[in-house]
Amino acid sequence: MTWLSLFVALLIEQYKPLSYERVVAGPLARYAAWFEQRLNAGEARHGVVAWSLAVGLPVTAVWFLYLFLVWINPVLGWVLNVIVLYVTMGFRQFSHHFEATADALRAGDTDTARRELGNWLSRNTDRMKQEEIARLAIEQGLLAAHRHVFAPLALFALLPGPTGPLLYRLTERLSWSWARRENIEFGAFGRFARNMYEWLDFIPVRMTAATFAIVGDFEDAVHCWRTQAAKWPEQAAGILLASGGGALGVKLGAPLFELGEVADRPELGMGDDADVDLMQSAIGLVWRTLIFCLLLLGLLTLAGYVGS
Repeated sequence: MTWLSLFVALLIEQYKPLSYERVVAGPLARYAAWFEQRLNAGEARHGVVAWSLAVGLPVTAVWFLYLFLVWINPVLGWVLNVIVLYVTMGFRQFSHHFEATADALRAGDTDTARRELGNWLSRNTDRMKQEEIARLAIEQGLLAAHRHVFAPLALFALLPGPTGPLLYRLTERLSWSWARRENIEFGAFGRFARNMYEWLDFIPVRMTAATFAIVGDFEDAVHCWRTQAAKWPEQAAGILLASGGGALGVKLGAPLFELGEVADRPELGMGDDADVDLMQSAIGLVWRTLIFCLLLLGLLTLAGYVGS
């Protein structure tokens, strides 16, 4: 049932993708703002209460709804799984940005590639060279693949019913809304949301990074993970980018020239400089990772049926 739910949700998403900003990110940003406006008094304990209500109530409600539907008919519970997965995960929630940037680079239209990447990352890309554009697009593509596909998938497999992907998406969005580095005006309010996201993502990040290594260049991926990941400011992103860069054989990280200044970033990965061909290789890595996860989950599901 778990494997079939994932397969059907991903299949539907390929043919009828949701508008992530309109259907997911926008409503959840307003949802987070509603709780923040009513409960944020600048103290950490208010953030704990706000997170507990904003996440605990809908996750608990969906869990009881799932149990009720399964009690009526297991097929109804399966349908709820598919609906929650369809809304909370999917390649098409981010892949159009990546594809538009790659298409522009392939056509030699650097200005369009800069604009597409800038719109995706919400940052200034006016002076970036083609190699920098490709490098940033690969980095963001690997991170987005984890956040939109592999992390919800892992928690769906680990937690009961549809609670895992819903818990992840709510936690990820609240951390984004309340605990971004630039949100200093929230004071301690967002600290608990950030800590909960880091805790919840601890195992999925390492599962994704390990799978990158398995389906890519294993030796280089593990070497980069062990020697480079800790240098990145955000631990989870460092693990994913170091492993992904090693698995692909591409150099990631490294300083960037932005807004007249050099953004100092540690080097990650190893091998060739990023280009549009390696962007295509990154797509292949992500798809191999998904196929491996689905095969592994299918085998575990089959073993469970045989063992019972």
